[in-house]
Amino acid sequence: MTSVVLLGTLDTKGVEYGWLRERLLRAGVEVVLVDTGIMDEPRVPADIPREAVARAAGAELSELRAAADRGAAVTTMARGAEATLLRLHAEGRLDGVLAIGGSGGTSIASRAMRALPLGVPKLMVSSMASGNVAPYVGSSDITMMYSVVDIAGINSVSAPVLTNAVAAIAGMAKAFARSSSAHGPARLGAGGRPLIAASMAGVTTVGVDAARERLTELGYEVLVFHVSGTGGRTLETLAGQGIFAGVLDLTLSELADDLCGGVLSAGPDRLSAAGRAGIPQVVSLGGAGHGEVRPAGDPARTRPLPAGPRPQPLDHGHPYDRVRMRGTRPPGRRQTPGGDRADGGLPPAARTVHARRAGRPLTTTGARTRPCSRRSAKACGAAPPGSTTTTPTSTTRPSGGRRRTGCTT
Repeated sequence: MTSVVLLGTLDTKGVEYGWLRERLLRAGVEVVLVDTGIMDEPRVPADIPREAVARAAGAELSELRAAADRGAAVTTMARGAEATLLRLHAEGRLDGVLAIGGSGGTSIASRAMRALPLGVPKLMVSSMASGNVAPYVGSSDITMMYSVVDIAGINSVSAPVLTNAVAAIAGMAKAFARSSSAHGPARLGAGGRPLIAASMAGVTTVGVDAARERLTELGYEVLVFHVSGTGGRTLETLAGQGIFAGVLDLTLSELADDLCGGVLSAGPDRLSAAGRAGIPQVVSLGGAGHGEVRPAGDPARTRPLPAGPRPQPLDHGHPYDRVRMRGTRPPGRRQTPGGDRADGGLPPAARTVHARRAGRPLTTTGARTRPCSRRSAKACGAAPPGSTTTTPTSTTRPSGGRRRTGCTT
């Protein structure tokens, strides 16, 4: 029979979890209720008590209570919840997991959910789900549902939200149980075709689509990741697990975002996982010439822009400004050593920003170069004629339908 795990703090949310359990049983699924509470006594009995969850993390609940350190206790119970969910999944007692909570409950439950394999239904109903959910979701497939009101009793607003959550997790768990029993646990690449990861954004869609079609013809399965920050982190995580036969990284805008304090950064380790895992990786410069930052008046912008780039508003009601940065490297300088990074150092956009910060003269570099004419040099404020300019690998298509390229000095 399909089994859903309810994971939460039964001292503060016991009434709500009792309500959820009753309705899940009515929906025809078995329920395993796991208590991650710490201080007060649970309001409903649990199938797996909090003491067992604490021991799964190598701790004793009495010691956590005595320490009276909420942060440390939450971290410990999150580790125990993670170990508990993994054990239930290994035993075949978990076809889906549902949790509700505020900040603390969401932190505990989401960490445990992130440890489960891709494809296992994970639903988090949270009062934190309308803000930045990246710390909770990470590179997993957790489904976040906003609770609208805080999780504090069953009322005219919370009841329909939680009713939908019950219907959602029951339906997902039943579908997962059917597919698992018929075909075995879902695994990436289980179809027999080797997997290729590709990075993509709007400016590289044409090229990535063409590559994907050709690779599909050659017998590969191509997984495309949108370079939204989270997309790049997910690509890196999966590449580090060694599940890809190769990586086609044609879109590097997340590196520019990381350097200019942009909103779509994937962190400084982008482009490193495939190299560490020994996976073939093809890297191009699509999108490396721009980052996306918050508008100048937005109080969330906490980091000044490097000298040089200036925000340009985007079309289509985009909530961010775009900063365009052009890839250069000072003449005679070798690429900066970059450890495991695919290009052996910083990407061109990164070298541009560092050069501007240091006040060094800017020149250009690239796989293909062409003389910079006096006219184009004047138009873009580039180095004097006779220097070289990078031919951009990604182009945009204006509304008139013509492609346009230009000097990227």
